[in-house]
Amino acid sequence: MEGAAVQFLLDNLKQLLLYHAHLIRDSTSQVENLENDLRLFKAFLEESTKKRKRDDEALRELVRQIIDVVYEAEDTIDACVALASDNKFKNFFLRAFYNPLAKLPKVAKKVEEIGGKIKKIYDRNDLIDFASAETDGGAAEDKIPGEKKDPLIRQENIVGLEDETDTIIKYLTEESEELDVISIIGMPGLGKTTLAGKIFRDHRIQFEFPTRIWVYVSQEFRKRDVFLSILSKFMKITDEMYRKNDQDIVNLLVENLESGKFLIVMDDVWTAEAWKELQNAFPKANNMCKILITSRNEEVAWQANRDREPHKLRLLTPEESWLLLRLEVFGKPEFPSELEVLGKLIVQRCGFLPLAIVVIGGTLVKKALAGDMRASKNAWEKVSESVSTHLNEDPDERMEKIISLSYNKLPYCLRPCFLYLGMFPEDFEIPVKRLTLMWIAEGFIQQKPAISLEETAEDYLDDLISRNLVMVDKVSPDGKIKTCRIHDMLREFCKNEAGNTKENFFQEMKMSIGGTFEPSLPQVEKFRRLCIHSNVVSFISAKPLGPRVRSFLCLSKEEITLLPENISSIPLAFNLLRVLEGKSFKFTKFPSDLTSLIHLRYLVLSSNFKILPDSISKLWNIQTLIVETTSRGLEIKTDKWKLIQLRHLKINASTTLLKTSKTKGGEKLQTLGTISPQSCTEDFFDKVRGLKKLGIRGKIATLLEVKGLEKLGNLDKLKLVNDTFPLPPSECKVPQLPQPYKFPQKLRSLTLSATFLDWSHMSTLAMLDTLELLKLKDNAFVGRSWEATDGGFRHLEFLLVERTDLVVWVASGHHFPGLRCLVLRNCEKLGEIPFGLVDTLHKLDLKRVSKSASCSARKIEAAKKEKQGAEVLSKRNQFKLCIAPGDE
Repeated sequence: MEGAAVQFLLDNLKQLLLYHAHLIRDSTSQVENLENDLRLFKAFLEESTKKRKRDDEALRELVRQIIDVVYEAEDTIDACVALASDNKFKNFFLRAFYNPLAKLPKVAKKVEEIGGKIKKIYDRNDLIDFASAETDGGAAEDKIPGEKKDPLIRQENIVGLEDETDTIIKYLTEESEELDVISIIGMPGLGKTTLAGKIFRDHRIQFEFPTRIWVYVSQEFRKRDVFLSILSKFMKITDEMYRKNDQDIVNLLVENLESGKFLIVMDDVWTAEAWKELQNAFPKANNMCKILITSRNEEVAWQANRDREPHKLRLLTPEESWLLLRLEVFGKPEFPSELEVLGKLIVQRCGFLPLAIVVIGGTLVKKALAGDMRASKNAWEKVSESVSTHLNEDPDERMEKIISLSYNKLPYCLRPCFLYLGMFPEDFEIPVKRLTLMWIAEGFIQQKPAISLEETAEDYLDDLISRNLVMVDKVSPDGKIKTCRIHDMLREFCKNEAGNTKENFFQEMKMSIGGTFEPSLPQVEKFRRLCIHSNVVSFISAKPLGPRVRSFLCLSKEEITLLPENISSIPLAFNLLRVLEGKSFKFTKFPSDLTSLIHLRYLVLSSNFKILPDSISKLWNIQTLIVETTSRGLEIKTDKWKLIQLRHLKINASTTLLKTSKTKGGEKLQTLGTISPQSCTEDFFDKVRGLKKLGIRGKIATLLEVKGLEKLGNLDKLKLVNDTFPLPPSECKVPQLPQPYKFPQKLRSLTLSATFLDWSHMSTLAMLDTLELLKLKDNAFVGRSWEATDGGFRHLEFLLVERTDLVVWVASGHHFPGLRCLVLRNCEKLGEIPFGLVDTLHKLDLKRVSKSASCSARKIEAAKKEKQGAEVLSKRNQFKLCIAPGDE
């Protein structure tokens, strides 16, 4: 986190000196000196995170001083820039009373003093007694012998694991050609060790594997100790054995494991590197040996066995959760019926997470009041109102301690990204694209050579998912994650960790029962990020003041209408905002006051806008601008090329851009949509050659007359919506498609909507060699029959056909050699799905289709099952048929 903050300020200073040096001309030399000191800070932080001892308090204190002064410098410089660019403060007398430039020398002095401390450390060449944490298996050298304790394996009140147990035992008892590794993965507290223990004790496993070995690995281990632990099952470990070198021990272990039938459980393996260190001791040739791994990290599972998909442990169902709570509290399924409603509420607030339910069960046992049902109900009600508090009361088993193990294992670059997830509401479906763009705007994502910031942000999210800290919610047809979630217990951890005084990362504002905000309004002055998801108007009307606040997220379930006086309160309260997520705000007019927030990098606006005024060009730092309007059309009155940092402009209306001929710009623009066809001039296409996503909405027929679409050599995704209001699209059909060579060369995804093309024009799309996803919506193609032609769609993997009058579709597998997923929506007239697609399809998804089409889908499913036979296939290769209720 610290390094990201320093790098972000360095990037800001670079942009400031390059494009807007006139705003700080009286302090240019001080800013340049500050830039040099910051580079020293960055180098020091990078080295310290690699080498420092985790308990080195002197170093941690210095790091805290660095981050405090970096934030102070950032706030001071940004305040200077905001002041200099605001015409309201040009008046000499106003500047005399409020001039942050006067503070800059003091901040520069503090930076210089800390820089002096760092230089002394380098001169002594000791880096505050940095100690390498690199020993066998990543164990710290200063670890106290015998400090680590193996966890107790739960053997009572095991609920909801019968199906999981049977699945894993099936894997363990299958025949294999070589050593087989099965992995159980899942988030903290899900019961991976409990499940492994249940399997380890199962009579079927005891019969199958006479020799069973359990090894607890954990975060900090020595591979030598792990190997000796396994060897102890075969021989007595003598002093002579301890004197052997590592290779001799490995050789001895291989000798004992290369024949015979064994089950080895490797519990709590944290990293792929840990497995790499251990795997050499397990002979691959022994096909009777099985290894069962538990881990929080999906990467471990794939490193151990790339041919078998890891088994992801699920959450308990509501029924299983309620049963577990009853067993924990009463020792049996029977319970007083008066407690049922409260009990089900409690397990829901535990997020159906087994460990959370067990911990709360222990709390309720302590509060048991024999024979006094009224007192018991009161006790249960109090627990239900403060589940998260009770989860952290027990020092030995509190949730925070368990989750912190995963958090502390995160690379520093991932920590702010993970904590940021706590700013979203409970049970919120987080749009991945917006999340990653916020991360970029916050400065969490560092630029890498030849990789875009967006790609790096996606890699960060994938890493958090593989560590089971984030759950995938929805996936797009091309396999990319559309939305994700975070479990309530993890969200609570993020809030607590982010809100502590050392981090001061973000705070969630909530209205208390007494009608006041918690934290209190005066405390807002200290915070750097705020989120609020209820009582938003009350909060804004109270006129909070947050001169350090850089992010303000409001994701209320209720639609909030902001009156003009409330709109003005936001920039007055938070004049240094970088991120404003205002999707829940419905502005009554364009919020012109927001254009004074010149540091904004991410902005979401929502209203019935028809015009974006010229003043929007004041937002010269803006990277992402999202406008959601109820209007069908929107006109941008400013020259958008002035927004030199703009990367993503997303507007749901047909947007007309101001025509400019001389202004340069557009080099960083990646996403643009949806714009009107009349804005798509040849000059426009020349300026946006770096575009990756483009949406066009309007009379698409006029687009055929424009040259230049083929110039978009990086365009990956194109969406064309034929919106001809007030005329119906059927009266303004698109006569034909451009020739294949006029489409962008790297086009991978194409969506057509309401174009009313004849099916014969599908042969043009078939020639697009890079096309992988094709979505045909709202009568994109019309006509009674479609006969596929040979030699096309060589790489098409996903096809959606929605709302069409198609009756007969003639096709075979060679027409769509790569088609994996077919989705049909509102195709009520289609007689049947071509049986020739059976060889390639992995998924069929049908909704509102004819009975005969559903019947043909069942025939394809039966043929797939017969072809697969008794083969053991991973879940990813199994055929899936989804038919909506009522369609069969």
